[in-house]
Amino acid sequence: MSLAEYISKDTSEWLLDDNDPGASYLARYLLFDLKENDQELKTSRKIAHKSGPIRTIMNAMHPDGYWEKDGPGYLPKYRSTVWALILLAQLGAKVGNDKRIEIACQRYLDSSLSENGQISSKGPPSGTVDCLQGNMLSSFLDLDFQDPRLDKSFEWMARSVTGEGVSSMSEKSAPLRYYSGKIGPDFQCGANNKLSCAWGAAKVMLAFSKLPEEKKTPLINNAIKRGVDYLFSIDPASADYPNGWNSKPSGNWWKFGFPVFYVTDLLQIAESLARLGYASDTRLGNTIQLIVDKQDSNGRWQLEYDYSGKSWIDFGPKKMPSKWVTIRALNVLKYL
Repeated sequence: MSLAEYISKDTSEWLLDDNDPGASYLARYLLFDLKENDQELKTSRKIAHKSGPIRTIMNAMHPDGYWEKDGPGYLPKYRSTVWALILLAQLGAKVGNDKRIEIACQRYLDSSLSENGQISSKGPPSGTVDCLQGNMLSSFLDLDFQDPRLDKSFEWMARSVTGEGVSSMSEKSAPLRYYSGKIGPDFQCGANNKLSCAWGAAKVMLAFSKLPEEKKTPLINNAIKRGVDYLFSIDPASADYPNGWNSKPSGNWWKFGFPVFYVTDLLQIAESLARLGYASDTRLGNTIQLIVDKQDSNGRWQLEYDYSGKSWIDFGPKKMPSKWVTIRALNVLKYL
């Protein structure tokens, strides 16, 4: 299989329409195998940073490098620093095209990163949780932001998955321990009634999938293996992962959306596993087929989940063909 089997000439022209510079840049960047020094990509990226969604978000940033209010940046949802950086990353924004992004990333780390590498929703390490840790590390990599402190943060994330060197939350004097949010190994989460959380797992594994190979230590590779085993512990298409408070999986698993914050869909599970080399694994087959089946007769995917009126940008009407979701879906299928 190849991407050409899923993207028609009409869909390609729709995605690359330069009257929509944000989407056309993201499509070029993610789907069409253009080299970083390709002049078409460089021009498209430059225009996208000066217009469209990236510009809107950057123009809302405080000159000191934060959105809404200074500090750890988790609240208010979904317009504070955490969500702005995640959204910028998903739009393909780059530090090299707007140095304000680097200022924002540095300020965010100064406010939210603990000495042992936990990214916190409130400052102290007790605010650590898988979905936030994975989301932010994934976003930093996508933004091309570099900081030596991120190595420690990836190490903590790996230890939090495997449990290696991490004490239980009851051992309050331990130098490295779990907390009420990040409660135990294998993605155990206080917000999921202390059970493993697949939403968090998807974010963690997506971040690991983007980490350069030379950065993948034995500890990190062990964490990746544990994560892959967890995501494949069921048929991902069923989304029948542990549910702390409900008798059945959240319906949001099957609603493909843009952007993707802490609520996760099957597209993100598939992207995480595909990037790690499992796109053609038979265990992912039903999920891939589900993605393909959602493509309409014109080769497009609908927006089924969104944050309209809650974030900086609205990305089109629900239940209508969406360039953003189509790019996400094709970005998974290209790994086939």
